[in-house]
Amino acid sequence: MFLLKIFLAISLITLLMFISVTLYNGNCTLKARQYDFSRVEEGNVADCLQRVKKTEPTTNSSAVTDTGANTTMSPDPLGTKSTLLPVMDKHNFTSLPQWKFDDTYRLDPQFKQSKCTVSLRNSSNPVFKEKFIPNIQLFSQSDHLNMSEWNRLYHFNNPFGYMGLNYSATKAAVDTIPKLASTQLLQVPIRAKDGCIRCAVVGTGGILNGSRLGKEIDSSDYVFRVNAAIIAGHEEDVGKRTSVYVHTAHSLIQSLMVHKKRGFKQIPTDKDIKYVLIPEGPRDYNFLESLMKNRRIPSGAYRGRTPRNYYSGHFNETSYYILHPDFLRYVRNRFLKAKELKTKRWWLVRPTNGAFTLLLAMHTCDIVRAYGFSTADYQKYPNYYYDNKHTKLVFYANHDYRLEMRTWKKFYDNKFIWMYLGKSDI
Repeated sequence: MFLLKIFLAISLITLLMFISVTLYNGNCTLKARQYDFSRVEEGNVADCLQRVKKTEPTTNSSAVTDTGANTTMSPDPLGTKSTLLPVMDKHNFTSLPQWKFDDTYRLDPQFKQSKCTVSLRNSSNPVFKEKFIPNIQLFSQSDHLNMSEWNRLYHFNNPFGYMGLNYSATKAAVDTIPKLASTQLLQVPIRAKDGCIRCAVVGTGGILNGSRLGKEIDSSDYVFRVNAAIIAGHEEDVGKRTSVYVHTAHSLIQSLMVHKKRGFKQIPTDKDIKYVLIPEGPRDYNFLESLMKNRRIPSGAYRGRTPRNYYSGHFNETSYYILHPDFLRYVRNRFLKAKELKTKRWWLVRPTNGAFTLLLAMHTCDIVRAYGFSTADYQKYPNYYYDNKHTKLVFYANHDYRLEMRTWKKFYDNKFIWMYLGKSDI
């Protein structure tokens, strides 16, 4: 009888231990799904996930780096190669979540240092050097998305990562991206004996209305344009040439619809033009996959549309680039971290397409001149350079326009770029 009681006691203890472990593991998964950053210390979710699978060394040659510590680390900081993370919903975070690898980015193994002695990328300014990563990975390629990278980037909302997206659908799109022969977007012109690449970045700001800067813009080696890049009828102010056209699927389609009456019937199609896509959400990945497969979009926001039709026969997969989520997050983290990211609507906030375009130019060109970007006296000018009458600048809730204005002015004052500040600056 005594032995029976001991046996029952041991059995009960074992059962309670099993239930405790099960509840603990279940609670760990719950934390990962409903993570309230305002009440939890940094790293708790990562700790939970590491208990699911022990950290293993990686053989991936494309290292990422924590530039603050000036060291390189594995692209698999969570050690979760073989298992997808539990679903994370951006609405369950009360503000922008902060992870210990938030400021860690993939580097470009093909990066080549500029030979231009006056390149902004070679600036000795300590503030600039602290923030600027010249060899950050600018563009995504098909071999960049495996489960390890998915799990790392799944911690960040679009367009800075893959939070809330479907792994299979996103990977199917990324897998269609050709491996680039060179990650150098622009080549040094033959005529540039100093080895410098000179670029003009043209925004759509009303400050360009009546500027008569078209010839100056076109004299640059390369010209970047973005969104509704309306040229017809405005050549004297904004020039004619386009070397790089930056867009999202939404800005591309909407610009052609909304501005058709203004003469924007097709996007720029210059010879040797480069197209750059900002992947801001699922619709961009749907758009991308159908673009590369030359088919109609089978489902989603743009179902039935044929993406290649928007490029008017000028699509060439070797000249088509997709910005990497790490680069987009780096732009936000290092240069344009808005105060609204501390609010519950943090996931709505991101830099403008123009901001991404300007920072892209600063990472691919040596000398950058910016035109058509809003300044502190924006009220003096119409919203867009193609407006026939004075219109007020619209401040959309998902962008911090004043932060961008201040940032561009700092870039200008520190001589990182030159920027057109209005007619008094000519």
